[in-house]
Amino acid sequence: MQEYDYKRVSATGSMALQGFMTKVYMWMGFGLLMTAAVSYYAASSEQVIYFLFGRGMVPFLVLAAAEIGIVFYLSRKIAALSPAAASSLFFVYSALNGLTIAPVLLVYTQSSVASAFFSTAGMFGAMSVYGTVTKRDLSGWGSFLMMGLIGLIIASVINMFFASERTSLVIAIMGVFIFTGLTAYDTYKIREMASGIAGNDETAGKFAVLGALTLYLDFINMFLFIIRIFGKRR
Repeated sequence: MQEYDYKRVSATGSMALQGFMTKVYMWMGFGLLMTAAVSYYAASSEQVIYFLFGRGMVPFLVLAAAEIGIVFYLSRKIAALSPAAASSLFFVYSALNGLTIAPVLLVYTQSSVASAFFSTAGMFGAMSVYGTVTKRDLSGWGSFLMMGLIGLIIASVINMFFASERTSLVIAIMGVFIFTGLTAYDTYKIREMASGIAGNDETAGKFAVLGALTLYLDFINMFLFIIRIFGKRR
């Protein structure tokens, strides 16, 4: 009887997980670069800013609706998409998001934007590493964090009508905590998902894009909340 090499199987699985997570972070990094490039271009162009905000909020709302549509479409149809289609949609989303967050570069100083970015990168990196290497079961975090996210959205909508600076600060602090937790939880989910698609390169390629989108959203939202707390306006 042939002896089963458990150590070799374990090493192979570990390498597959590492390769999958590398693809996730690679796509996420490309998405952030796309967003940064588009934001910088938009903020530097008076024509683009006028198009987005000079004639009311309709163009901005259309872009925001398109972003939401892409997120839902990718999440629901990822299994039916080709890797090329999934990555293309992700880049389209990253570009659209670059347009919608371009005003951040106009409202806050360059040093504030840089500080918020590096602070976000540090917090995101630490929590993502934790979600990758932890032996704890983080699945129980999901319902708690989703309740917090729903509450955050409701509070943000209500505060749009009252425009309370103190409430806005509280919401931003809550947002940082929620998306910090979501970073660890989503990384954990992606790690668990990777174990279920091992050996299928095409499926792994598509789901790596979906994982990148998930972590990208965590990063961007954490960044936006951090700059609202510590950012200095021009």
